[in-house]
Amino acid sequence: MDTVELARKLQEEATCSICLDYFTDPVMTTCGHNFCRECIRLTWEKDKSKKGRRKHRGSFPCPECRKLSPQKNLRPNRLLTKVAEMARQHPGLQSRDLCKVHQELLKLFCEDDQSPICVVCRESREHRPHRVVPVEEAVQEHKLKLEEDMGRLWEEMEKTQKLQTREQQALAKWQEKVEERRRRILAEFEKMGVLLEEEQQRLLQVLKREEELTAARLQESAEALEQQRHTLETLMLRLEDRSQREPLQMLQDMKDPLGRSVSVQYPETTPTVLRTVCRVPGQIDVLKTFQEDVVPDPATAYPYLLLYESRQRHYLSTPPDGTPCSKDRFLAYPCAVGRQTFSSGRHYWEVGMNLTSDALWALGVCRDNVSRKDRVPKSPENGFWVVQLCKGKKYVPLVSAPTPITLTEPPSHMGIFLDFEAGEVSFYNVNGGSHLHTYTQPTFPGPLQPFFCLGAPKSGQMVISTVTLWVKG
Repeated sequence: MDTVELARKLQEEATCSICLDYFTDPVMTTCGHNFCRECIRLTWEKDKSKKGRRKHRGSFPCPECRKLSPQKNLRPNRLLTKVAEMARQHPGLQSRDLCKVHQELLKLFCEDDQSPICVVCRESREHRPHRVVPVEEAVQEHKLKLEEDMGRLWEEMEKTQKLQTREQQALAKWQEKVEERRRRILAEFEKMGVLLEEEQQRLLQVLKREEELTAARLQESAEALEQQRHTLETLMLRLEDRSQREPLQMLQDMKDPLGRSVSVQYPETTPTVLRTVCRVPGQIDVLKTFQEDVVPDPATAYPYLLLYESRQRHYLSTPPDGTPCSKDRFLAYPCAVGRQTFSSGRHYWEVGMNLTSDALWALGVCRDNVSRKDRVPKSPENGFWVVQLCKGKKYVPLVSAPTPITLTEPPSHMGIFLDFEAGEVSFYNVNGGSHLHTYTQPTFPGPLQPFFCLGAPKSGQMVISTVTLWVKG
């Protein structure tokens, strides 16, 4: 008898025929059969409740041979207890190695179902048509497959490890690049700060020299005029004194040409136009980071203000003659506002101007509810924050008491920057990169819109984004 068969026999001897598991507290009946104490007790309790089983009071049939056995004669089987314990601990008799249905060793492997079976299962109707091989053969084939899978997984692990190392190295290099760029940004901005500080000091010095030179000329002129005034005043007093003398003495003094010999000179007017402009290097480039595609709204345009869209290659709608105008349309001036309405944030847009020398124009922002049918001064009090070009090439910020600023040439490319939260609207000469004017107030009274205005027919064109404006002649 081989080891496997011996182990199977041991299992049979240590198994209760009622629960089909290893004995627990085994007892022996008078007929010599063994059962778990609890199993035989439950069996007899069921048998006791059945009809016709009360003939032999205190005795019950054995589940194996059906011979009567008194319940009080059950004897503990200590030897079988040890055998059952040995079977439980035997490595070849674990429950996973036994068929759950037939309690036979799982010696075969069904390849169709991919599960181990016993010899009894092999002959069953379920497995009879299946391909069955011994467990040892199936294990060898499975080991070969596992080795192949492990080989592939090992290759994938090595590849993954290499990729992981590469990514870690790339991350380290990337962080070095970022850190280097961070240092460069800080260094360049620090350098730019130094350059801006130097440029600021240079401009302030230029402005100071211009201030001192013009102030010296004005002071010199004032002193010369003061001296001349004093001389004229002295002569006036002497002439008044002569006019009070006696007639004969007055006639005698006529030989002295006191007032007729006076030479009066007036100095030339000193120009007071500031030539030092506020130009911050790179400022326009910074402002362009806030640039938006501002487009005039044709529904608000003055009836004779033409709008041509270059991308669409057609004129935007304007009301034909005789058509009633909407409440949003400007009727008092050749004006229009942008489609956008701003109530927060920073916004920048540019306007190109191809205008005649006598053209009048205005640019800036206005409240979204300004008067559009009446002629009102374009001032902050009326909801306009604009600049305009008047005759004589004078740029005028429209405030309560405007102070014209004479420009060498009117700007051909204007930039408008709105900082809503700061309460500022600033104007720039884009070509020269210089600052022209800034309106500053605590807060704006409401939403704002870009504002555009042309003076008269044949005054030229104004270009906003892709839309060209001019007044119909």
